[in-house]
Amino acid sequence: MKILMVSIPTLHFFRWTDQLKNAGHEVFWFDITGMSAPVEKLNWVQQRVNWKLKYNYPGRVFLKKRFPKIYNFVQRFNEKNTAIEFEKYLNEVKPDVVHSFAIYLACAPIYEVMMKHKNQKWIYSSWGSDLFYFQNNPSYLKNIKQVLPRVNYLFTDCNRDYEIAKQYRFNGEFLGVFPGGGGFNLQHVQKFHLPIKERETILIKGFQGRSGRAINVLKAIINLQDQLKQFKIIVFGAPNEVFQFVDNSNLKNWENLQVLGRINHENVLELMGKALIYIGNSNSDGMPNTLLEAIIMGAFPIQSNPGNVTSEIITPNKNGLLINDCKNASEIEKLLTNALISPELINTAYTFNQEELKQKLDRETIKLSVLQKYGSIAP
Repeated sequence: MKILMVSIPTLHFFRWTDQLKNAGHEVFWFDITGMSAPVEKLNWVQQRVNWKLKYNYPGRVFLKKRFPKIYNFVQRFNEKNTAIEFEKYLNEVKPDVVHSFAIYLACAPIYEVMMKHKNQKWIYSSWGSDLFYFQNNPSYLKNIKQVLPRVNYLFTDCNRDYEIAKQYRFNGEFLGVFPGGGGFNLQHVQKFHLPIKERETILIKGFQGRSGRAINVLKAIINLQDQLKQFKIIVFGAPNEVFQFVDNSNLKNWENLQVLGRINHENVLELMGKALIYIGNSNSDGMPNTLLEAIIMGAFPIQSNPGNVTSEIITPNKNGLLINDCKNASEIEKLLTNALISPELINTAYTFNQEELKQKLDRETIKLSVLQKYGSIAP
């Protein structure tokens, strides 16, 4: 089967697509940004990349950095039309199915083309906040209402988003719930996995912005300095706002607190394997990949629950704890305190997650199911 992927270049997309390697399909990728170079890790995929610019003039990058308004004006005349370029590639490839990742990124820009080619089968994968958050924005909601009745197949990373999709007139075939980047290589990450009794780290996801709410977690730990003295506290993925918050609070005097910026995926898994407790907090998400990583790596998860999606995998006081109000630092403080004084809860959750959930997130297990779903789509 010929499969034409449409996506931005991102780790989740690369990991998902890698499931199709050596599976007997011809796989093509139309980089919707049109600006990336060929991706080595997808060297087995036929890639349509770096197509956006009509002319890559000298000094373009300098102009973009120093004079963005002038650059944006020039680019209005220097960029090729996404829909036109996609249709050219669609006609060239003649795929059995088109697979788009995220509505506003990879569905809306080609919607008019797909409406012209109504017999072309179309898969849509929802990611993270794709439906839950953006349905509240009128312009994005317009895209959602246009795209969902047209797509033929749907992958989601949580049951919540399937229910949302049906609300907006998706009536195609639901292919199932899978992690956005596929499963995890359990054999590879096992080397990072410390026994629970040796773990002395509390790990905090440091995202702060449109959805991340790490600062509320930091507010929650301020009053717990004595209880946390025996732990190493690591915040990862922190933007400038988080560094500034720490510098302007008494947290800057905590010798056991370390704040890191963006780190690679391997480093995240290594930290997870050393963490006794992991805390992730946001106002919107699908099934958080870092939560799944905490589960497979044995960290006790304390996670926000936007739209009740996290409760699809976490049962409070059984295999983790749920943050019901991501803005409420007092609630987060109480949850963390509860975990700190309940070693039996942490041990019980560890056992359940390792024995009941971990294998279900194995890359080969998920890959087999995903390939069966692609195989169910008749050419």
